[in-house]
Amino acid sequence: MNQERLAQPRSAQSALWGGIAFSAVFTLLIWLANPLLDRFVIDPGDGTIIFYDWVLLEHTFWGRLTAWGFYALHQLTLWGLIYYAQNSVKKYSSGLHPVNIWALAVNGFFIVLHFIQTHLWYDALAMDMSSYTSQGSVILMLCVILIIENKRRGMFFGKPAPFSERVVSFAKKYHGYLFAWAVVYTFWFHPMVSTPGHLAGFFYMFLLMLQGSLFLTSIHVNKWWKLTQEVTVFFHGTLVAIFQGADLWQMFAFGFAAMFVITQMHGLNLSRLTRWLIGLGYVIAAVIVFNADWAQMNAIIRIPVIEYAVAIILAGLVALGFWVADRFKTSNPKPQPE
Repeated sequence: MNQERLAQPRSAQSALWGGIAFSAVFTLLIWLANPLLDRFVIDPGDGTIIFYDWVLLEHTFWGRLTAWGFYALHQLTLWGLIYYAQNSVKKYSSGLHPVNIWALAVNGFFIVLHFIQTHLWYDALAMDMSSYTSQGSVILMLCVILIIENKRRGMFFGKPAPFSERVVSFAKKYHGYLFAWAVVYTFWFHPMVSTPGHLAGFFYMFLLMLQGSLFLTSIHVNKWWKLTQEVTVFFHGTLVAIFQGADLWQMFAFGFAAMFVITQMHGLNLSRLTRWLIGLGYVIAAVIVFNADWAQMNAIIRIPVIEYAVAIILAGLVALGFWVADRFKTSNPKPQPE
């Protein structure tokens, strides 16, 4: 199939909706197949919220080898495709490039492979790594999105943070590598079990892989589709908190909703009235939920403070790196040819 045939707008739309359908069907498959995992003996843990409840009591050589080995293959393959796309394709298209089809196929293959790996050996990267590494990778991704989207929608109520164009351009150029790591690492961190939190999480990971496979297409930069990637974490985080029973759902629900009110909705070209109504609805919901215990209302600011602080720190570190590099070039100029 030649490049012209692949570069039809309909092909990208078909890939998007087909990928969403695949994500939903495969999430259903994880749920249906879960009883087959009952044969595994799970570590009962220490009863604390820090302990990850879905690891084997006795880890196996093949479980560890396949979890880390398949993760590494998945990770390196995607990085290779991103590198190829940036250096050989370069231009955005309204349709699919051949490399997009390769990326979709690679992610689909490893999704199926992870399902098989879970049902043969169960253990994933969680056997060796803290849950905070998985959560932190996704938070880091969301913070970098704030930097990338700063100019288009602003950081605070439509007003952009004072990030230099050089910093934003750097984030845009290299974000694919970071996002691919965050998504693939988190994907292989969890076994494919069917708790509500896992099902929501895997569906979210599938959508992120779909987005990551559609680089250099108009779909990849569609504002509504990009927003979907950000707001899905609201449902996932809230659902996980509810089923953990730790009474943290308010922090996730109102924290991620605050991100929408403060930042995300301002890139949608909504009318001022619509934005005021959304903000008012948020305030009313907060009053209803927290009126019995106003001291807990500080939960609202935890996630926004973390995300904005990390975004600003990251932008500052990149700017510092450029400053150091510029000073080094100034103090070590290239010799001029005679």
